Amino acid sequence: MLRFLALLAAFALALYLAACWWVYRHQRSLLYFPQITRADAAATDFALDRGGIVLRGWALDPDGGSPILYFGGNGERIEHNRDSFAQWFPGSSVYLLAYRGYGASDGTPSEAALFADALALYDHVSARHPGQPVRVIGRSLGSGVASYLASQRPVDRLALVTPYDSIEAVAAAHYAWLPVRRLIQDRYASTTYLRGYAGPVLVLRGGRDEVIAPARTDRLIAALPKPPQVVAIADAGHDDISGFPAYGQALARFMR
Repeated sequence: MLRFLALLAAFALALYLAACWWVYRHQRSLLYFPQITRADAAATDFALDRGGIVLRGWALDPDGGSPILYFGGNGERIEHNRDSFAQWFPGSSVYLLAYRGYGASDGTPSEAALFADALALYDHVSARHPGQPVRVIGRSLGSGVASYLASQRPVDRLALVTPYDSIEAVAAAHYAWLPVRRLIQDRYASTTYLRGYAGPVLVLRGGRDEVIAPARTDRLIAALPKPPQVVAIADAGHDDISGFPAYGQALARFMR
């Protein structure tokens, strides 16, 4: 019996280690979903050359006023925002650039690549709109990209939609049976990046968000050096928050 129990324990341990190995090797496929966002390059109207990698997206009113950069969620078709953004941000230039591997963009997504691309986009847009303040919106995964950008470049105002303190903490809560903090590669530590950001911040959160737990957003808010504006939409979930009128009203008001 003791031998049987020892063999059973060894088998269980082997299965657990195999699961850890699988998650480590495939973790980016659990975080990024570019395959559901693919688009034809001919349908885009904006491109950014990143040295052999071309990122593509859309520019709304590129000759307009102070620009807005938008960073979307991990499975979001960002082009679906075009009509709403044109209505909510009249007179502003809005840039929606698909992440690497997303939409019609080349490459493969990773935290380091998305961060570097965000800086390149900011620099390109800032040069295209000299002397104009740059405003930033980040949704879900994109809130981490936007937070990093705000720590590295002068961002006039920052809107964070369904944000988190870190992807590491979110993943640890969803996969509590795994040693996530030892396995994870892309951490998106927003609280670390925003500790020195002094500009205005808007936080949009959903009362029925089952992806980002309330504690994760609360911790982000607590880490900010100044209290942000917080708009909580009680009936909104993680994916449908943009369909509520209060969402567009809050973004339009904040960006003005």
